Amino acid sequence: MFLAVLRRACRDNPLLTIPMAGATGALAYGVTQLFGGGAAGPVVIAVVMVLGLSARVEGEEMKVEVPGFKGGDRTSLNLPAEEEALLGALKGTGKPLVVVLMNGSALAVNWANDHANAILDAWYAGEEGGTAIAQTLAGVNNPAGRLPVTFYKGVEQLPEFEDYSMKNRTYRYFTGEPLYPFGYGLSYSTFEYSGLKLSSPELQAGDPLSVEVNVKNTSKRAGDEVAELYLSFPKTPGAPLRALRGFTRIHLGAGEQRPLKITLQPRELSYVNEAGDRLVAAGDYVVSVGGGQPGTAAPKAEAKLSIRGEQKLPE
Repeated sequence: MFLAVLRRACRDNPLLTIPMAGATGALAYGVTQLFGGGAAGPVVIAVVMVLGLSARVEGEEMKVEVPGFKGGDRTSLNLPAEEEALLGALKGTGKPLVVVLMNGSALAVNWANDHANAILDAWYAGEEGGTAIAQTLAGVNNPAGRLPVTFYKGVEQLPEFEDYSMKNRTYRYFTGEPLYPFGYGLSYSTFEYSGLKLSSPELQAGDPLSVEVNVKNTSKRAGDEVAELYLSFPKTPGAPLRALRGFTRIHLGAGEQRPLKITLQPRELSYVNEAGDRLVAAGDYVVSVGGGQPGTAAPKAEAKLSIRGEQKLPE
């Protein structure tokens, strides 16, 4: 089950189980604690709203003509207007609001990001989805999901469909600030990275590179961390700004620290230039290992790498 926590809450109200970004403390409360009351019956003290898209509106060559959707294509990245209105009405009750997204593609949930106390992306969760969602909200499951796509703030951040250049396409070439970047995801645990070492800060094109780093669970709760290794490239024609070149999932107990080692082969150090050739190019690079992309708030450790010479690789 892939679950990605996109926003954590609630710093001021301990009734929700997903802490706000930057908050600390153990927040593992059962879903039954979302409701209280006595002889007069249950009293709603928080709202868990499940919404999003479905295969009835997103797909290919579909006879769908509603605002935001056209023939299976999407003309907007927003939630359907009715769902946005419902979220606003629920927030207006003054109760803490948890949003659970069901979707098969990225959503521009800008309003929810600004106003909801927590957001959990469950995608199209399958028959055990309800169990996984409930366990995550209850704190039984400590999520470590990462987004496999970029969540943009809106279609205005995307190039025209007829524009076939790579400029601003995918996280590798995107120069703006997305709503949630590729590789993003939160957890009930917190982690830090330190002591990043390269097998050599200067590398001959064609040689492999080993990267070692220490990962520490700085929270009081055991959890999984997904360590992502990104390579930032020199500013040469065709080169991406950054690219994910390795990752590993590691389980750490509360306060535990362990070393990680990731080895990059020449292909992981290469890119495809404007002529269509795959090569390892000379220049200055940055190696980043952390819980997300470089340039974001994700914890990470970085080191500079210089590559000498050039090697062309087979396709």
